[in-house]
Amino acid sequence: MRKVVLKMNVSLDGYISTPSGGLDWVFRSFDSGLEQYIVNLLWQADIHIMGRKTYDVMSEYWLTSTDSYAAPMNEIPKVVFSRTLMEANWKNSRIGQSDLEEELAFLKLQPGKMILAHGGAGFAQSLMKLGLVDEYQLMIHPVVLGEGIPLFKDMHQALPLKLLDTRVFDAGVVLHVYQPASSLKYRH
Repeated sequence: MRKVVLKMNVSLDGYISTPSGGLDWVFRSFDSGLEQYIVNLLWQADIHIMGRKTYDVMSEYWLTSTDSYAAPMNEIPKVVFSRTLMEANWKNSRIGQSDLEEELAFLKLQPGKMILAHGGAGFAQSLMKLGLVDEYQLMIHPVVLGEGIPLFKDMHQALPLKLLDTRVFDAGVVLHVYQPASSLKYRH
C-alpha cells in the first residue's frame, strides 16, 4: 500500500506562513542541499495532492517556471481536492472524484510510489484530522515568526509521532521525518 507523505516548511515556533499567508521567510534559509533534497523527494512521488488554494498558486507559477522544481511539479500527476474548482487546467492534474478520505483510500491501494501532499494549512489539517498522513516531512526553518498560520491547529487529541530521521542543512534548516505512532484517526 502506498503511503501519504505530508511535506511542509515550518517555522521554529510551528507556523507555516505569516498571518497574511506570506512565505518569504522560507526562502531565506534555502541552500543547494535542501533544494536537491526537495527535488529528489518530488520525484519519489507519482501523485501530488493538494487543496484548491495551493493548486491555484502552484499551477500559475509552475507552468512558466524553469527552476529545478518545475519538471517534477509539471510532469507528475496531481489531484486537487476542492468543492468549488470546476476544472483543473494544469498539465497532468485532475479534481478528486470523491471526498478526501474515500479518494485517498482508493489512491493508496493503487500500485506505485508515494503520494506527496502539499499544504496549505487547511488541506494539511484536514489530512491530519482524518488520520490520513503516513509520514511527516517537516522542514524546520531557523526563524521565529511569533504569529501566523499554525500547522497543528484544533487537534483535540494528542498526535503521538515516531521520529524516523533527521538531517541538518547548511543554512540551518532541520528536516524531521516522523510517522504516526498509532493508527488512531484524530477527529473532532
